Amino acid sequence: MTPCLNSDLRAIPCTLMRGGTSRGPFFLASDLPAETAARDRVLLAAMGSPDPRQIDGLGGAHPLTSKAGIVAPGKPGQADLDFTFAQLQPNADTVDTTPNCGNMLAAVLPYAIERGLVAPQGDFTRARVLTRNTGMLCDVTMQTPQGVPRFCGDARIDGVPGTASPIVIAFLDTAGSVCSALLPTGNATDRLTITDPVAGKPLSIHATLIDNGMPMVLMRAADLNRTARESVADLNSDTPLKQRIEALRLVAGEMMGLGNVAQKSYPKMCLIAAPRTGGSIATRCFIPRVCHDAIGVLAAITVGTACVLPGTVAEGVAVVGAGPVHAINVEHPTGDFAVELETHPADPGTILRSALIRTARPIMRGEVLVPASAWLL
Repeated sequence: MTPCLNSDLRAIPCTLMRGGTSRGPFFLASDLPAETAARDRVLLAAMGSPDPRQIDGLGGAHPLTSKAGIVAPGKPGQADLDFTFAQLQPNADTVDTTPNCGNMLAAVLPYAIERGLVAPQGDFTRARVLTRNTGMLCDVTMQTPQGVPRFCGDARIDGVPGTASPIVIAFLDTAGSVCSALLPTGNATDRLTITDPVAGKPLSIHATLIDNGMPMVLMRAADLNRTARESVADLNSDTPLKQRIEALRLVAGEMMGLGNVAQKSYPKMCLIAAPRTGGSIATRCFIPRVCHDAIGVLAAITVGTACVLPGTVAEGVAVVGAGPVHAINVEHPTGDFAVELETHPADPGTILRSALIRTARPIMRGEVLVPASAWLL
């Protein structure tokens, strides 16, 4: 942090990065306060939260553009890079560093190369990243022809205009990232029972409570009299549905061992249905109270996992070929998301590997100015 001349603002180096379908500032951990409360005040000030428009900061007035990344050198023998993901909200003063974000994860290696934490290794550069939020390890690979990071290319991901250079993320151990296990209740399907906040009557539906990188609750859309084909705008204006989903989320959170999740950004809630555009499954995800324009990276992996596990609510709904390597296309409101899952040949309930392709790039680099009081209070 450096002072601004004749000002009570402070300047902090940062790079605004797009990672997958998310966006936010990236910081070196050494450029932020070491103390958590001060760090969070600085992040809130940098993003302009709480304010629905985030008019006084870098935030984009949406959860997908209210994110930040914090990167540091990794511990030798463990990882090349340490990454802490921070989820902020436009209209709240919370900084949640509990969940993962696979989209922002895609920007970690490009940022680290830009800041000199990792040296290009040749035509391809690979780094092992430890996500501090949950202890998740992954290998991230990007193109660096002749030692130069490549951001332009032919890879296309739904939710991002144009094409870019591919970034491959291979997850090493995502099962039970936040929960105690892949299936935290021990069941592939559970029954959630609530008092309907709209009708005042008991409401009971089957759901799969699962965490393969992201705690999620999967429900058949038909069980809530929906199709998982509705537009994002229609779902966001569907107050009765959102009230029911939130009530179900609170119950599911307790069952998953997550405690009271009323103020947490997880578990994510996902309506599923049979695919309609040639994919494997149709989805409408809530993050957790706003319908996602697409689907998150780790949410897609978790949904894909439910598609290949026996006994989940996706069984009989998803279209899945024979294994043990499964190519799953998760349909979402703005396209589809391809993930690859490998199950154990002798135990289809065991996930051996998950991988996907994202894109990322730096958008702006410089200094974000925050009130000095945010750092010092």
